[in-house]
Amino acid sequence: MADASRSWQPAFLSGDVPKPVGAYSPAVRAGDFVFISGQVPRDPRTNALAGDDIESQVRGTLANVKNALAAAGATLDDVVSVTTYLADVDDWPKFNEIYKETFRAPYPTRTAIGANLRGILVEISAVAYLKR
Repeated sequence: MADASRSWQPAFLSGDVPKPVGAYSPAVRAGDFVFISGQVPRDPRTNALAGDDIESQVRGTLANVKNALAAAGATLDDVVSVTTYLADVDDWPKFNEIYKETFRAPYPTRTAIGANLRGILVEISAVAYLKR
């Protein structure tokens, strides 16, 4: 819902983006920037995990990032920064390979952090720039 008193607006989410389970907006447009909240490997229609291995969960999470970007009028090519949370930092090489298949060079800036993710293996947030 738009709020004219704010200098930013949440993006309208289609059924391709998991609904938030907390008090946050999954995608926000602020001027030329789009901010994507941490996406997880849940199917937006069934709420099921995208799999129980890191590869499946990274692919599912990146699909949700891509769909949240699209809801805000952006693409993966518009992404300038990514933050990744990994439940097991030893999964970084597998994550990195799938990341390189998803994004293209020159790659966005990126930070990877080990975190307790309560039952999932990966969460990813992103910032996109839409200078038009």
